[in-house]
Amino acid sequence: MFFRNLTFFRFPTATDFSNVDTQLPNALLKPVGPLEMNSRGFISPFGREEKEQFSHRIEEHLWLTVGGEDKILPGAVVNDLLERKLEEIESNEGRRPGGRERKRMKDDLLHELLPRAFVKNSRNDAFIDLKHGYVAVDCSSRKTAEYFMSDIRGLLGSFPAMPLNAEVAPRSILTGWIAGEPLPTGLSLGEECEMKDPVEGGAVVKCQHQELRCDEIDKHLDAGKQVTKLALVFEDNLSFVIGDDLIVRKLKFLDGALDQLEHSDDDGRRAELDARFALQSAEIRRLFLLLEEAFKLSKAD
Repeated sequence: MFFRNLTFFRFPTATDFSNVDTQLPNALLKPVGPLEMNSRGFISPFGREEKEQFSHRIEEHLWLTVGGEDKILPGAVVNDLLERKLEEIESNEGRRPGGRERKRMKDDLLHELLPRAFVKNSRNDAFIDLKHGYVAVDCSSRKTAEYFMSDIRGLLGSFPAMPLNAEVAPRSILTGWIAGEPLPTGLSLGEECEMKDPVEGGAVVKCQHQELRCDEIDKHLDAGKQVTKLALVFEDNLSFVIGDDLIVRKLKFLDGALDQLEHSDDDGRRAELDARFALQSAEIRRLFLLLEEAFKLSKAD
């Protein structure tokens, strides 16, 4: 399991996580009920089959996982069955049910179909850096990550986590880097970017497999376009695309990082997950601290 995206939140380092292991059993995922559409709760980072350890910690890094169960009930199926019932009533009684009656009939259909609907399992993982006060959620959706923060609030009673706040406009930083300004030590340009005209409804240019320091890119910059997404490489360890929303997408651990796993002498799935957690949490911390300085990220303390 390697994170593919990073949505960051900051929280005060004084936040108390000491009772997490005693609180987790009260917030675990429960099977979705016959008449429920979904269910959500914490599961073990090591998998749903693990029934004893519901978090994992190495030094100041904490790993939490939220699982979900969602009923799959396509709206087209429900609407098709509803239309058949409406046609049957119209044929037998010579009338077309009104809005309120149609709504009641649709609700009845949902209650009839829900117990037989397929259930889709999902999981979201997050690393919490207790020393530096940030959460890294493995998703590219701010909304999904906010749900995770709500789950932690429910677990702890309160959790004042906030999205990242940059004191310098991220677009100006990204645009400066692609225009030739020095990058932070360890960072280099990748081969992908997105540029937008700052005027609402303006042109959007997307480049892939493209040398970013070239005349073609310079012409777009001269026309006033600003960089909204930029591919970067961090040493030989990570490649990723960061947006002006400060969400890290397309995260990939490169050979420089993966070579560290080859030196582990432990065997077994648990040992492998443990080694990957240690590797990822350390690399994500290094990346976060670099971004914190580059974008002048505000602290939550």
